[in-house]
Amino acid sequence: MTLKPVHIIGAGLAGSEAAWQVAQMGVPVVLHEMRGVRMTDAHKTDGCAELVCSNSFRSDDVHYNAVGLLHEEMRRAGSLIMAEGDKSAVPAGGALAVDRDAFSQGVTEKLTSHPLISIRREHIEFPPDDWDSVIVATGPLTSVELAKKVQSIGGEEQLAFFDAIAPIVHKDSIDFDIAWMQSRYDKSGPAGTGSDYINCPMNKEQYEAFIAELLASEKTEFKEWESNTPYFEGCMPIEVMASRGVDTLRYGPMKPVGLTDPRTNARCHAVIQLRQDNALGTLYNMVGFQTKMKYAEQTRVFRMIPGLQNAEFARLGGLHRNTFINSPRLLNGSLQMKAMPRLRFAGQITGCEGYVESAAVGIMAGRFAACERLGVSMTPPPHTTAMGSILAHITGGGNADTFQPMNVNFGLFPPIDEPTHVRGKERGRERKKMLALRAINDIDNWLQQFTAAKAA
Repeated sequence: MTLKPVHIIGAGLAGSEAAWQVAQMGVPVVLHEMRGVRMTDAHKTDGCAELVCSNSFRSDDVHYNAVGLLHEEMRRAGSLIMAEGDKSAVPAGGALAVDRDAFSQGVTEKLTSHPLISIRREHIEFPPDDWDSVIVATGPLTSVELAKKVQSIGGEEQLAFFDAIAPIVHKDSIDFDIAWMQSRYDKSGPAGTGSDYINCPMNKEQYEAFIAELLASEKTEFKEWESNTPYFEGCMPIEVMASRGVDTLRYGPMKPVGLTDPRTNARCHAVIQLRQDNALGTLYNMVGFQTKMKYAEQTRVFRMIPGLQNAEFARLGGLHRNTFINSPRLLNGSLQMKAMPRLRFAGQITGCEGYVESAAVGIMAGRFAACERLGVSMTPPPHTTAMGSILAHITGGGNADTFQPMNVNFGLFPPIDEPTHVRGKERGRERKKMLALRAINDIDNWLQQFTAAKAA
């Protein structure tokens, strides 16, 4: 029997993952990607799963961090994104960070060589009526034409926010008489040693002078249609955070905890961290330093940072508009649009936030679509899992009146009986581990249904 293909619009992380999951279940896929014939404001290549912001997939700690737990669930689900991320990993302390070029190339090669996946370079304004199974995974930079069509069907005003890009610095331009290598708390990760970040220290006087210039710097002017667009808290421009109070950054991306300046053997007033951005270790990005400053101002202000006084930038920061739908109102539990069930949505357009979260929603959308095509029953992943907690939030758990993008976190999980044999901070850590162990057991049980579906 020849199966009709599932059409997937967008070859970012979610679309690439969804295509892989559908094809791995024996269902043909047509993956439509407009880059190659039409670029976005943020992408630089036409490669699948190109990373346009950070190169970090964040914590890889499976037992004590919800993101690390999500990594593990995705690996167990045969995630293409995690497999290629692991192959292209670069040192990043307790995090999983990747060489962005090697990562995108690996994903592209896997998809291109799969016998059930066809990639078409074209812009889809809206899926034709005869496409009866479609996954819209157009991400934060959905084309205006497609966004307007989705908006008209859903009857909801489209929500939007800005996503800010952090600068990247050439390592050989950093002054290591001032800067030093250390991961916070000396923590190592999947590709790290415990000394993976470059740290640039500031004393109180330097910090306050830096904040003053950051606030006084000339910023990018917004177009009229962008002027009322809110920021997502997890990707806030550095100068917007600084405007909230002089010490805001010292308790955010410039926090000095877990780091010791080897010159003084003491904690600094503030620290700027840089994370490796490519496999060669020649490029480092400024962690948490997304910005809307003009290019000349970025160079001037960031060279005030001790250790970066002669910094050469491979890429300066920038902004692009990001859009997402009000998923709690528009989507059902299998990511279908209630007003047009032939459409499913995946990735950041659903209001999940983060690379791995987007790919995880791609896993779920792809498996739902494949099962539907195969005519087998399916159930959503349990709410007790990382994937299930994301799905529950974006399809009903989030407040539709105040819906905002959300990263995975243990606050989205159903509670578990508190451990009674420990106290204080250790009790919280033990609770996280209990949540993680429950999730791993439950995701394994959920995945068994798909093994049965493929066998059928």
